Amino acid sequence: MKIIIIIIKIIIIIKQYIKRHDRVCAQLHFNICKETGVQLDKKHWYEHVPKSVETGQGGNVTILWNQKVQTDRTIPYNKPDIIIRDNEKRTCMLIDVAISGDRNVIKKEAEKILKYEDLTIEIQRMWNVKTKVIPVIIGATGTISKLFRTYVSNIPGNYEVKELQKTAILCTAHILRKVLT
Repeated sequence: MKIIIIIIKIIIIIKQYIKRHDRVCAQLHFNICKETGVQLDKKHWYEHVPKSVETGQGGNVTILWNQKVQTDRTIPYNKPDIIIRDNEKRTCMLIDVAISGDRNVIKKEAEKILKYEDLTIEIQRMWNVKTKVIPVIIGATGTISKLFRTYVSNIPGNYEVKELQKTAILCTAHILRKVLT
């Protein structure tokens, strides 16, 4: 009986980790949509439910949420959290978010950049756009790297770093409350 209870708690925790990740992603997605002229149903980011595909700036910008990129060759990591394709500027941003342990923030940033290297090359070849990976890594208690602000400044929209940190921290607190009860 105790094993079943432990397994159920682990499943609940895993779902909460995913929810924490998705809340930070939704905050980014909301601001990207706002900046690129996408019509939004909600006034606040925390009410926002991202759609798989959004189109902004008169059809020149496409925002993909959690979508696989079909490529000519098999690429193991082909599903970043958010993809912003700007046809006018001929650019593409692959944004991948992680909420990691505080000690692993810098390591995780490097992992994300390396992880999507093949996809970056393939997108540049297929879509004829300049492509870059933007890792958005926040520690579970709000720790960020020295490069975090630089990465976030490349993403369309206005961001308060402390608001992204606050989202991660509040979700971490929620996870802890679930575990400790």
